[in-house]
Amino acid sequence: MLIETLSLLRCPFCGVRLSIVENTALERGADRIEHGVLGCECCAFPVVAGIPVLIADDAARNALRALEAGRRGDALHRLLGLEGARRDAFRALTAADGRPTYRDLLGVLCADAEANYLLHRFSDPTFLLAESLLDALGRARRQRSAPESSSSPTAPTHRTTGRAGRWGPAPESESPADRRISDGAGAPASTGSESPADPRISASAGTSASTPPAAGRALDLCGGCGHLARVLLRQPACAGAVVADVHFWKLWLAARIVAPACEPVCCDADAPLPFADDRFATVLLSDAFPYVWHKRLLAGEMQRVAASGGVLVMPHLHSAHGENHSAGDTLSPAAYRDLFAPFAPRLFDDRTLLAALLDEGSIDLANHTPPAECGATPSVTLVAARDRGLYRRHTVRARSDVIGVLTVNPLYRVDYADGVSRLTLAFPGPEYEEEFGLARRYLPASLTVEGDLRGAIGPSAAGRDLAELRRRRVLLDLPRGYC
Repeated sequence: MLIETLSLLRCPFCGVRLSIVENTALERGADRIEHGVLGCECCAFPVVAGIPVLIADDAARNALRALEAGRRGDALHRLLGLEGARRDAFRALTAADGRPTYRDLLGVLCADAEANYLLHRFSDPTFLLAESLLDALGRARRQRSAPESSSSPTAPTHRTTGRAGRWGPAPESESPADRRISDGAGAPASTGSESPADPRISASAGTSASTPPAAGRALDLCGGCGHLARVLLRQPACAGAVVADVHFWKLWLAARIVAPACEPVCCDADAPLPFADDRFATVLLSDAFPYVWHKRLLAGEMQRVAASGGVLVMPHLHSAHGENHSAGDTLSPAAYRDLFAPFAPRLFDDRTLLAALLDEGSIDLANHTPPAECGATPSVTLVAARDRGLYRRHTVRARSDVIGVLTVNPLYRVDYADGVSRLTLAFPGPEYEEEFGLARRYLPASLTVEGDLRGAIGPSAAGRDLAELRRRRVLLDLPRGYC
């Protein structure tokens, strides 16, 4: 963890600022703490592999004892939940000469079917919608503070045959200014019509429609392995992303492979959040709120840590009135709205949002869905922004940059012969297909592409249909060492 992250952290129990304990467990550099102990007036918490563990349970206590006894490897294994054969397999994978991939490590660290979800996260429909929503909001916030123009698109060369049709608007290239800001900046959002003023939003609610929110840190709550944190980190308006999750092993994978620039914090969303007030410009909680028991506490905590002018984004909230896989403890759309009333939230039917994204290439925040009109929709997305200028239709622009490695979606089997790659879609199991079968709307069942697509793919190997293949999620920009 970065030492500067201490300024964000507070004890979840007594609320006191945390400090570094100077003892034999401490391993630190000029700006980072790799191992050590953090203390307050009531507790001591371990920092293992750069991850502060702000939980008071047996695993954290045992890790703390192992650290102070000089057994750092043992502390890591305890927090990863490894013992016996799984611990031996992990040691073999992570030996000095080993370079395990995310896929390899999931096979050891995740003992159930969630591994399929986590491996294929970058192309499932819920991720697709959340990513597009975050990018749209990020570009709109940047545009409202510093509008910029984009340059004309460029066209790579390539030929593809199969079932891959058009999806969404053509990609747009980045302007020189965009490229200077960040490798993953993307093009700025286009303007759109704003929605009528919501009568529930008044001057007392905070930022007005004409006042853009400030750039700042993002908090990805229950952020798992960091897939959406990676989306946040590539945005120019993001000044860093904290990923918080109760599962240490997921954070370890996030920091090691999926989003290595994130700041991981292991904490429990069913307890007070271990963060200072008014610190995050974006507070994201995707596809997890229904699994939290203390929803009233968490809703209040999310609003507490959000900065003035900040945005709360909650994609894929399971509705109590619809059918969902692994639904959790669901609430009605009206109940979700009421929990965040101080931020004047708006709800959007996920079916409507996804249809507009796939059919029109847009994220429509101009037309929200009142709770009474949600009906039996399985899930809704909540956006709570005091800046009313964000509530408009956003054009989604396909990305042309690569921040990791461009490769074939791991859902495809690739057969190469005679200069041609034949791709066949293969879901990892019937349960995955039942939950995420909607991905067939953009993932073609099969297609043939000239060239060898079995490894990393460069612009010269992808050709003129590169943008189309990326929009359809046949080709993915994956983190290095992902699979």
